Amino acid sequence: MFRIILDAGHGLYTPGKRCLKSLDPAETREWILNSRICDKVESLLDAYDGYSLTRADDRTGERDIPLQERTDMANKSKADFYLSVHHNAGIGGGSGGGPVTIAYTNASAKSLECQKIVHTCFTNAVGTFGNRANGMPLQNLHVLRETNMPAVLIECGFMDSAVDVPLILSEEFAEKAAKGLVQALVQIGKLKKKEDAKVEEKFVDIKGHYAEKAIKDLYAFGVINGVDETHFAPDEPVTRGQVAVIARNIIRYITGE
Repeated sequence: MFRIILDAGHGLYTPGKRCLKSLDPAETREWILNSRICDKVESLLDAYDGYSLTRADDRTGERDIPLQERTDMANKSKADFYLSVHHNAGIGGGSGGGPVTIAYTNASAKSLECQKIVHTCFTNAVGTFGNRANGMPLQNLHVLRETNMPAVLIECGFMDSAVDVPLILSEEFAEKAAKGLVQALVQIGKLKKKEDAKVEEKFVDIKGHYAEKAIKDLYAFGVINGVDETHFAPDEPVTRGQVAVIARNIIRYITGE
C-alpha cells in the first residue's frame, strides 16, 4: 500500500496569501487554488488501486493547520510520500513566473528522484510557461525538512504574475495540474488502474509477459478473453475461428455496432 499525504498549503484566511488585486479583482486566496487542485487529484486517483491518501490540510480551509502538526501526522502515519501543493508570489505584477518544484536542501536520493518526476509530469501536463532559471531548486522548508518520508513541495504558478494569474485561475489549468500530479503519484507509487488490477488478478499467467499490457487493454475493451476464468495462455496458438471472433470484436469496439 502506497501511503500518500496530500497537503493543500495554508488556510483560507492565511494573511497575505492571495492573488494580486490588480490582476485578479477577487483576490482569490491561495488555499482555494491549492485545494481545488488537491480535490481534483483525489478524484482522479479514485481510478487506481494500491494507495491510501490523507489530507494534511483542513478541507474546509477554516483552520490553517500548523506545519508541525502536519508533519507530525505524516510521520506518525508512516506515509510513503508527502506532496504539498502551493502557489507562489514575488513577481510584483511583472511578466515572469512559472512552476517551481522544491525538495529539501539536504534531500535524500529518493526525494530528488520524486522531485524530478513531479516536475516533469506537472510541466508535461500544463505546458511550458514562465521564466524560472531553475525549476527544481532545493530549499529549507519545514514540510520538506521535518518529514521522515520523501517529500516535494510544488509552487504551481505565481499569484502576482501577469502571465500566470489568468492561467492559474482557470478550471482548465487546475484540471491539467491535477492530471500531471496524479501521473507523478502513479509513477512514484507504481499504482495500477483498477481495471488493470482486476485483469492481472483474473489471468494469473500473464504477469511479466511481453504482451501483458496489450492483453490487459484488449480484455478491458472486450476484444479478447481467456482460455478459462483465470488463465489467458499467452503463448498458445490462435485458430482461424478465434481470429475471426477477435476481428469482429475489434470492429464492434470501433464502430459500436
